[in-house]
Amino acid sequence: MDFPRGRVLGGSSSINGLIYIRGQREDFDDWERLGATGWRYADVLPHFRNIESYEGPPSQLRGSHGPLHVSDLRNDNAMCDAWLEAARHAGLPDNPDFNGSESAGIGAYQLTLNGRWRDSAATAYLRPALARANLTLKTRARVVGLEFERDTVTGVRYVRQGRAVRSRVLREVILCAGAVQSPQILQLAGIGPARLLEAHGIPVRVDAAEVGANLQDHLQMRTIVELSEPAHSLNTQIRHPFKTLGFGLDWLINARGPLTVGAGQVGGAACTKLARNDRPDIQLFVMPLSVDKPGLPLHRYPGFTVSYWQCHPESRGRVTLKSVDPLDDPRIETNYLSTDRDCETMVEGLKVTRDIYNAPPFRPHWNREVIPGPAIETDGQILEAIRQRSSTVFHAVGTCRMGRDDASVVDPDLRVRGVTGLRVVDASVMPKITSANTNAATFMIAEKAAAMIRER
Repeated sequence: MDFPRGRVLGGSSSINGLIYIRGQREDFDDWERLGATGWRYADVLPHFRNIESYEGPPSQLRGSHGPLHVSDLRNDNAMCDAWLEAARHAGLPDNPDFNGSESAGIGAYQLTLNGRWRDSAATAYLRPALARANLTLKTRARVVGLEFERDTVTGVRYVRQGRAVRSRVLREVILCAGAVQSPQILQLAGIGPARLLEAHGIPVRVDAAEVGANLQDHLQMRTIVELSEPAHSLNTQIRHPFKTLGFGLDWLINARGPLTVGAGQVGGAACTKLARNDRPDIQLFVMPLSVDKPGLPLHRYPGFTVSYWQCHPESRGRVTLKSVDPLDDPRIETNYLSTDRDCETMVEGLKVTRDIYNAPPFRPHWNREVIPGPAIETDGQILEAIRQRSSTVFHAVGTCRMGRDDASVVDPDLRVRGVTGLRVVDASVMPKITSANTNAATFMIAEKAAAMIRER
């Protein structure tokens, strides 16, 4: 399974599907319950508001003056509208703003767009700051280690254009390498599980068993049907030169149309029969196209895709060193579907998806189920199809968990335990994965970290 990261200015916000969604407010209350003091929803909401310039209606829950531009969907598709009507028929309520008061229900997704173009950490935050005298940007540089004086981190080592460089700091190092590389860098510095470090001949600086542990991700299952009306599938539309030209003109003149859309157009959060306290346990994403996986050509037939994932997976994996070479990829063990509840929820998610496909407002619009296919009927067959066809949705988090307990990797101020002068500020600090896409929550972590650092 491919597990790409955003090795580019702006990180994964420069290569993601543009979706901007915070997740359920209970996600952050869960964080505080798990020991992340000061990270409950009421605490993080001001930082979410500080991030965004939302073009929609004013709200006490939304921001309008932040650096990151957030746009409502700017594309219309008759099949997406029919799917929404089918979802209503299946009992799902409308939700006009997934980042508002409720996360449950169905509607259109919001996107990180500024005019016609993607907005990212690079365009919204970094580039406007490049003129500052206290900022130096070095690209094509790979961090390979941390520098120490006793138990204090004093700098970093990196390789740039084949040359090893040491950079010394006056205050602290802030590690933002993500849920895969941040634990790798800590382990190489001797901060990690003692047994792992000793096996690689690395002197143990801090025996921290959870560095690299607690890996969480959303496992995505794609379902595909073949539409009976080919003109409504992007698979067909992009093969007509005049249609493609129309998409370009719509983008150029109106800043609308399919060229402004990312990973999903509409969808929402729903409850399977296993959901607890009426809290949605699956997230749905709808696209009027079909493909085997990102980066491959669209199918030749008129496909329509509904993807879903489990909002609150129990399975936990880990990231560990394969070698002491800092340029070597670490070992990533995701352990998807390693609990009964995860298996059962994913099976029920497929049933919910099929119920919507088969609801009267949508059933006349498709001929056949392509994936997983009509022969997949029993729970056992469904689970096996999920094991064979599901994939990461690139939401790796949790490998440098924050908390109050001594076993946590960082404290609620994101300072690494056992050393001084070092913080981790990225998705790896999440104690528990958010229910939806992780991009907005990662922006919030950075915004809150900046506020904490300024205060001190």
